[in-house]
Amino acid sequence: MEQVKTIGLLTFLTVIFVFIGNYFGGQSGMLIALVIAGGMNFYAYYFSDKMVLSHYHGVEVDERNARGLYEIVRKLSARANLPMPRIYIIPERVPNAFATGRNPQNAAVAVTEGLLELLSEEEVEAVLAHELSHVKHYDILIGTIAATFAGAISFIANMMQFGAMFGNRERNGNPIMMLVMAILLPIAAMIIQMSVSRSREYMADAGAAKLTAHPEWLQSALSKLDTYAKQAQMHDATPATAHMFIINPFTKSNFSLSSLFSTHPSTAERIERLEKLKGSKDGFSTFEKKSSVYDRRYVKRV
Repeated sequence: MEQVKTIGLLTFLTVIFVFIGNYFGGQSGMLIALVIAGGMNFYAYYFSDKMVLSHYHGVEVDERNARGLYEIVRKLSARANLPMPRIYIIPERVPNAFATGRNPQNAAVAVTEGLLELLSEEEVEAVLAHELSHVKHYDILIGTIAATFAGAISFIANMMQFGAMFGNRERNGNPIMMLVMAILLPIAAMIIQMSVSRSREYMADAGAAKLTAHPEWLQSALSKLDTYAKQAQMHDATPATAHMFIINPFTKSNFSLSSLFSTHPSTAERIERLEKLKGSKDGFSTFEKKSSVYDRRYVKRV
């Protein structure tokens, strides 16, 4: 079902992209847009994970140098019936985390050093359960596709702005219509990206609550991460990858603008939804209590 949803979104965005190309450049513009869309889809599918991990300087770790973290991910993956993902630690003091990869067989989870230092073992487990829920439902691939097309549509909108400003009237190129589209297209692209990201954050939160059987762990983690994000921003954060993180890395800069244009729902709303899950333990699975699997010392060896 998730593969069908991914193909559906991919097809829908491709059609929009080709339509824009057709309007802007006729048949040649449509052909160019189709080729570009195909190239973007290929790149997003096969290489987006490597690009984002490289951008954030992720260091891959394993059982030898991150025993505690590895054990938590291993148990969560087994409980979620997922292959063991690759694990990365990002040398960043601001606490955050994300998952990437085109499917569960090629997935990776990444956490910052700041997250490991700030959160308790149970909170770290809840964050990782959230990210593995994204992996299970192919959320990262869908979000990456949406972000890729959103950026491309915004680029075309900028071209339309220039065309309208300089009075390009080729092929029924009404300058007023082009200007209107130049304004509306980025907004539409942003709405598509936000709707995809926000709805799937709620789903991943619910998935984490079910996987750990403790919604309060994720509630506590989200509260801490949100408080920290309002005070500091990740150094290498980019708008194109903001939707991937468990907490919007631009919370600090966007705080005064509310959450209108955020790729994430408000943390207060997420915590409130998790609160409603506490009354129902149906389908929740519990882990055995871990004694000392979480060792923070490995952070210093990265």
